Amino acid sequence: QVRLVESGGGSVQAGGSLTLSCAASGSDYFIGWFRQAPGKEREFVAAIGWGIGTPFYGESAKDRFTISRDNAKNAVDLQMNSLNPEDTAIYSCAATRLWGAVKEAQYEAWGKGTQVTVSS
Repeated sequence: QVRLVESGGGSVQAGGSLTLSCAASGSDYFIGWFRQAPGKEREFVAAIGWGIGTPFYGESAKDRFTISRDNAKNAVDLQMNSLNPEDTAIYSCAATRLWGAVKEAQYEAWGKGTQVTVSS
C-alpha cells in the first residue's frame, strides 16, 4: 500500500500563505487533500492525478488554493494563499486509484496529517 507523508504545516497570520507537500511512496495514484477542523467533519480540499494534471477543488479552496504535482519527486503540493482563521485545521493527504474522487470514503491510504493554524 502506498505510504504518504505530509509536510509544510505551521502557524501563519491571516492573509498569509503556506505550502503543504505530500510525499508518496508510489506513483499513478490520484492524490487528495482533506482537512478537519476541531469539532467538524473532514472536508475535501483539492485533488489531482499523476498522469493527467487536471485539478479538482472543494468550495473552500477555489480561487485561493492551488494543487500541483511533482512527478520527479512523487509529491503533490498544496499552495494556500489568503489564509483566514477558518482555514485552521489538520490537513491530510490521501491516495486512491479512483480518478476524480472527492469523498473521504473513496480513498484507501492516508497520511498522518499536518497542523495549519491561522491567527487573526
